[in-house]
Amino acid sequence: MTAPSPSATAARRSGSRAGDSKLLGIYLNDHLAGATAGVLRAGHLARAGRGSALGRAVGPVAMEVAEDRAALLGIMRDLGVPVRRYKVCAGWAGERLGRLKGNGRLIRRSPLSTVLELEALRLAVEGKAAGWQTLRRLSAVDRRLDPARLDTLLERARRQQNTLEEWRIREAETVFGAAKNQAGGA
Repeated sequence: MTAPSPSATAARRSGSRAGDSKLLGIYLNDHLAGATAGVLRAGHLARAGRGSALGRAVGPVAMEVAEDRAALLGIMRDLGVPVRRYKVCAGWAGERLGRLKGNGRLIRRSPLSTVLELEALRLAVEGKAAGWQTLRRLSAVDRRLDPARLDTLLERARRQQNTLEEWRIREAETVFGAAKNQAGGA
């Protein structure tokens, strides 16, 4: 006798299909809130870096992040999951409130802001990739989900993660390397 698969065990534990559908709706709306914040954060970072190498690297990522949010909305529509506006508003408000943190400067933009924004965006893309991966697994049992589309979205998220991580490291080395040199020379 073989042990039940983890997915079969999870399906038994989750209860009715209606319950599954409700939970999937909550899950996707939570991801939509995160995607809303991610679009705002990516756009802000691209504008802050306009005209620089960072801006040229992050600009295309920002456009893709917006496209990914639209893809999520399309998937939600395909699945019959209604958009919960209050969650979208929460994502918007959370991103705006996140900009209020102090980064050592009151008037001008701190170099630390870029490092923190890259980290936040990198984490957001990682969460998005996890969501695509979950949906990709669900596509094995739900024909409304297109596995090829999800594979494309997942690969794009991985490329975005690599770009953001490369720039996060560069910016951190610049900021903290300069701080170390100034402290050592004082």
